[in-house]
Amino acid sequence: MSRTQTIWIGIGVVLLALSFFAQNLLPDYAVRVLTITCINALLVASMAPANGMTGVFSLGHVGFVAVGAYAAGILSLPVATKGSMLPDLPGWLAGWYLSFLPSTLVAGCVTAAVAIVVGAPLLRLSGHFVSVATLGFLVIVNEIVINADSLTRGARTFTGVPLETTLPWALGWLVVGLIALGRIASSPTGRAWRATREDVVAARAIGIETQPTRLSAFVLGAFFAGIGGALYAHYLGSFSPKSFLFAYTFTLISMLVIGGMGSLSGAVLGTVVVTALSEVLRNLERGMDFGALSIPPLYGASQIALGLLFIAIMILRPEGLLGPREIRFPNARSPKETTHDSAAP
Repeated sequence: MSRTQTIWIGIGVVLLALSFFAQNLLPDYAVRVLTITCINALLVASMAPANGMTGVFSLGHVGFVAVGAYAAGILSLPVATKGSMLPDLPGWLAGWYLSFLPSTLVAGCVTAAVAIVVGAPLLRLSGHFVSVATLGFLVIVNEIVINADSLTRGARTFTGVPLETTLPWALGWLVVGLIALGRIASSPTGRAWRATREDVVAARAIGIETQPTRLSAFVLGAFFAGIGGALYAHYLGSFSPKSFLFAYTFTLISMLVIGGMGSLSGAVLGTVVVTALSEVLRNLERGMDFGALSIPPLYGASQIALGLLFIAIMILRPEGLLGPREIRFPNARSPKETTHDSAAP
């Protein structure tokens, strides 16, 4: 493990410890914003392996978030609640109850299984073809959720999910996700991902199988998307199919593109920038008074500003704020690199 990774793990542990105190000391509004930011950062980071590191630009990632949310919601509903809210639920599922953590893990695994089934045929495509195909997957998931009344309550709000997601849980899963994704991204598997992104022909020439390599990134990202969906479900307690459609897709993709598609650090940075900007502008939408100066309500300002920022980043810095780079610390090199440098004349 490199020194950079060790430092990041240490920072994550410290932040996790502080989050236990923050949820009791900070105002509810600040805790809510921080919790949602951590969940969104995990979701944006889960998009980085496929979208940024393999070059497969998926527009259907929010479909996996929906699968994770509904899977965790169904599994964690108390048996009595299932009987009243989902009376047509299959018998084997109606009597099955899992607490927060097991249901979250199962939701991630279910989402990964769906990603294998979906990704196996879709990742044979490339370029804008796979983007359109994954967008179709998002629409299909939404239609299935709406029509599967016995499992999801259809177009009605799915409610009754236990409110278990706290700031420490959200931050903890973010740290786990970043560590796991970071370790894999810096491994031979991660280098194979980037090789398929840079030059498919050259990657095949050195023995890298393109489709299985891309599929591994797609499935890994879907797993953490399912985890994020479960956290989202257990934080809100109620949600509907509309929660997982184009508006949320645009928000997550904006965060990824603004921060940098090929960087986990960029995914977190993009999430923080977009969230902070949205919260500031959302307050301005209501109108504000600064002494003699009065700002009238600016409805829709947050979405307009987000769209303008997205356009500006695409024009001025297409690679995003960090591009493919990760945030590193001075002299933060692995022991192997240090040994090699010291042995050099």
